[in-house]
Amino acid sequence: MPDDSNRRRFLGAAAAAFAIVPRHVLGGPGYVPPSDKINLAYIGTGTQGLREMLPLLAAPEVRIVAVCDPSKLSIGYRDWSKDGILNQIRRTLEKPDWRPGGDGLIPGGRDVAKNIVDTYYKTTDCATYADYRDLLANATGVDAVKIMTPDHLHGTIAIAAMRKRKHVITHKPIANRLREARTVIDTAKETGVATYFIPWDSHGSMDKVMGWINDGSIGNLREVHNWTNRPMWPQYPTMPVGTAAIPDGFDWNLWLGPEAERPYHPNYTHMVFRGWYDFGGGSMADMGHYSLWSVFNALELGAPTRIDPMLSHSCVLNDGVATTIRNDFSFPMAGAVRFRYPARGSRPAIDLVWHEGGMRPNTPEEFDADGRELPLEGMMFVGDTGKILAGFRVENPVLIKAGVPVPAEARVQRPPRETGQLSPGMKEWVAACRGGQQSAGSFLNAWPITEAVNLYAIAHRTGRRLKYDASSMTITNVTEANRYLARDYRKGFEPPSA
Repeated sequence: MPDDSNRRRFLGAAAAAFAIVPRHVLGGPGYVPPSDKINLAYIGTGTQGLREMLPLLAAPEVRIVAVCDPSKLSIGYRDWSKDGILNQIRRTLEKPDWRPGGDGLIPGGRDVAKNIVDTYYKTTDCATYADYRDLLANATGVDAVKIMTPDHLHGTIAIAAMRKRKHVITHKPIANRLREARTVIDTAKETGVATYFIPWDSHGSMDKVMGWINDGSIGNLREVHNWTNRPMWPQYPTMPVGTAAIPDGFDWNLWLGPEAERPYHPNYTHMVFRGWYDFGGGSMADMGHYSLWSVFNALELGAPTRIDPMLSHSCVLNDGVATTIRNDFSFPMAGAVRFRYPARGSRPAIDLVWHEGGMRPNTPEEFDADGRELPLEGMMFVGDTGKILAGFRVENPVLIKAGVPVPAEARVQRPPRETGQLSPGMKEWVAACRGGQQSAGSFLNAWPITEAVNLYAIAHRTGRRLKYDASSMTITNVTEANRYLARDYRKGFEPPSA
């Protein structure tokens, strides 16, 4: 049931409504009648959830009618800057003195989310829930959900929502277990609801790159390298020790969801969940979805047959003896994973290499003349006779060949969308919710990148070369690695079946 029992609906007379409700709700340019709006429940109201909520409030096609999060109060949140999200909220609400309450400047939690929604819409309509299961069982008038939770909850919530015939938007990854991700995509296909995977709107164009590859400018393509400076969050090389008090208003049981019981510790939760195999998806899940979606599509990459990890490790002293930590619980500080994709048609086999934590491919020899180095993040396509260097998301590709001057690196500025303007992918999703065809960013198109990201995690977790059979979705050479393909669901958090 909703946790705010005294929640009331706005039932003022029409004249009073016109005195209270702002122009962007009642009419004007871009006005969408209430009957045509997508009523959205927002699940996950941490810092990233709030950040993405703000521009959505002004979109006339969508109205947020409920928020859900295990954390009620704004306590213990972390972010990429001290007051960045706070100032964004103040600008959106046009309230320079707005404060979240709680323990500091960094907002988060369902009470803050409700306050933002109600303040913007100038109503008291927004319902709040701690448990997504209660929301799906009891909320009325909800057409769709947006999932902005930690990674380990994405799959179970998406499946449950689709089983209730709710349209779904989710952040990356679709799920942080391979077989659960397959179930998410299969459920989307079976139910036919409109789905949308957020990274689709941020991938780059492969048109220029494919032109050079297809005309033989670099010979046969052999390798694709993509590298990032992530992780940009604390990455813990040891398990949390000691005990910590659960913050007021925080339901640790609901936050754990399907994962195994363990004592609460703040080093599992806000922001840093990304670095734990149980709760996150690592740097490739965090950023690789953005950069590689268009690469997978353009090169028609299917499933890899071999995955090779290269990763850092940590050591401790035990009674004066240096010992390497056997780490199967958190992603490495730095590393790389090489995927082998078999030949397809006339295209030879390709190795795709993901680098993270400051790791980069070898600097091209063509850079020697002017002493240049590779940027902190980027993409490079390596062929028999040349290379193509681009930005992290394939921005501004340049051809690199012996004897040809390499252009200076071009910085890419992504123009911000106007307030209230949905992204192209979101517009396609809204159209699909209204009965149109599925968007290009649908879950149905996300399997190849989803498969790779989950196999990356298993390769790091085992530290072993993996041989993968896509037809059976099994690892054939390291039997024990197959237990990481799925999760053992805690009772009460199993995804619903048909």
